[in-house]
Amino acid sequence: MSRTIMITGASSGIGAATARRFLEEGWQVGLFARRKEALEAVAEGHASAHVLCGDITEPEQVSQAFEKLSAAAGRIDALFNNAGLFTPQAPIDEVPIEDWRRAVDVNLTGMFLAARAAFGQMRRQDPQGGRIINNGSISAYVPREGAAPYTATKHAITGLTRQISLDGRPFDIACGQIDIGNALTDIMQEVTERARRLGEAPPETFEVEHVADAVLQMASLPLHANVQFMTLMATKMPYIGRG
Repeated sequence: MSRTIMITGASSGIGAATARRFLEEGWQVGLFARRKEALEAVAEGHASAHVLCGDITEPEQVSQAFEKLSAAAGRIDALFNNAGLFTPQAPIDEVPIEDWRRAVDVNLTGMFLAARAAFGQMRRQDPQGGRIINNGSISAYVPREGAAPYTATKHAITGLTRQISLDGRPFDIACGQIDIGNALTDIMQEVTERARRLGEAPPETFEVEHVADAVLQMASLPLHANVQFMTLMATKMPYIGRG
C-alpha cells in the first residue's frame, strides 16, 4: 500500500517541487493551496494526486481537506507543512499592521491549523502515528534585514516543532523541521534578476529539487527515527550558525 502525504502551499515553488518528487516515488499526495489551476498543473498525469483547494488560514477548509485526503487514501502518513509568505521588507516602524497580521495568519496560524489537523488524524488512525515536517527557514534562527513579521513567525515555528515533537511521542507522531536558505524558486529567481539589473551581486542559490529530495528523505524514515532539524542552504551563503 502506498504512503500518503499532505503538502500545503503545493501550487508553486518548494511545495510544487516537493509534490512532484513524492508523486514520482509513488506516494499518494494531497495538494493543498488556493489556486486550483496551479494545483491541477502539478497533479497532471498522476492518478495518485489529490487536488484540495482551500485557504490555509480557514480552520474548516483545512480540516475538510485532511478529511477528504484521509477518506480517499485510507490514512495520512505525513504532512509537509509548507505554506507561507514573505511580506515586503521594511524597518519595524514602517511595517503595515496588515502585513504583520497577514504573516501571522499564514506563517503561524495556518501552519498550526495544518499541524493540528494532521496530528488529530494521525492520532486516530489505525495503525496510529505519522510524521509532520514543518518548513521553517534560515530566518527561524537568523534574521534578514527588514523582515520582522517573517522572522518572528518563523522563530515561532521552531517552538511549534519542538512542542509537537514532544506531544507526539505517546502516539508515534514524529515532528521535524527543515530550514531552507535560498532555494531557487520563482521568487528567488526574481530576486536574482533584480540584483543583476541593479548591478549588484546576486544571492547564492541552489536548485529547489534538492529541497524535495531532503523532505523525501525525512518523510521516508521509520517512525522510531527522526530528523529533528535540518538546515539546507546554498554553500556560499554568509555563515549563519545557530547561536
